[in-house]
Amino acid sequence: MLRILRFLLAILVAVWVLRQVRKPSGWLGMRMARAMNLSHATMTDWGLQQLTAVKGAAILDVGCGGGRTVQKLASLAPEGTVIGLDYSPASVAVSRETNAKEIEAGRVRIEQGSVAALPFPDGAFDIVTAVETHYYWPDLPANVREILRVLKPGGTFELIAETYRGGPLRFLYGIVMPLLGAAFLSDAEHRNLLTQAGFTDVATMHRPGKNWICATGRRAL
Repeated sequence: MLRILRFLLAILVAVWVLRQVRKPSGWLGMRMARAMNLSHATMTDWGLQQLTAVKGAAILDVGCGGGRTVQKLASLAPEGTVIGLDYSPASVAVSRETNAKEIEAGRVRIEQGSVAALPFPDGAFDIVTAVETHYYWPDLPANVREILRVLKPGGTFELIAETYRGGPLRFLYGIVMPLLGAAFLSDAEHRNLLTQAGFTDVATMHRPGKNWICATGRRAL
């Protein structure tokens, strides 16, 4: 009986973790959002190194999580504005906490919303970023087209993620990603995703020895 109870408890914990990864909720979800700020920091910094000319940019971070990416973007664009968007109330709360000084200064806003229907007008942003989030989007092709819509002509979309199919840890992630109900794209599929949405100058980059991917594209002038 004790073994059965332990097994059931393990299943319940696993289900909770999977749900929290997709959409943090409650105070435990807020703790997870803070933890992800730390666990994704090195990968995020590597990916953001690919951005250029951001000093005065209007930037949107989709799926902002705990807000550390927003904070980093605000430091890269000291004369610009940064908006973080997330559909999780817990993530929005943590992101506002993380960026309290920048919000008070009027340089950062954190909003709740979905990538399925971005609450912004056409051509509003110079740069849109998405870090460790696209796996869970409800309709990837349509959602990427929605990002294209809110970019200015010549604007850049940058997608950063810790895994892609075919990377060094492909066997491990080949097990984990289906359990998460997460999209698991190859390098070529990431490029095709952006190209078919209408982006130009599409490229992908990888960190040697890591399973990371950074995919970029531009909205045509």
